[in-house]
Amino acid sequence: QVQLVESGGGAAQPGGSLRLSCVVSGTEIAAKGIAWYRQVSGNSRDWIGGILVDGTAIYSDSVKGRFTIAKDDAVKTIYLQMNNLKSEDTAVYYCKLAGRWWGQGTQVTVSS
Repeated sequence: QVQLVESGGGAAQPGGSLRLSCVVSGTEIAAKGIAWYRQVSGNSRDWIGGILVDGTAIYSDSVKGRFTIAKDDAVKTIYLQMNNLKSEDTAVYYCKLAGRWWGQGTQVTVSS
């Protein structure tokens, strides 16, 4: 059974940073595409970035230059480093593996 468990969410001030982690169990993450999404209550779940199977990292315009996605195959963990946070980054953040498996989400709130 594949499981993805996110952590690292919480409160931050505008301009601050947070790092989210997504620990995967039940399968390897090497050679699989990974992605992060976010969802504001009442809205659709939006893709914000990912790492393709060939290792290419891609980002939405809304987070490009501020967020960085990384992964550590050895510990089967996916990361989302979020810098220069803005109030509009407030959302529930989800990791996704191989276009198929989702984490449960972690809340990020950016407020002064």
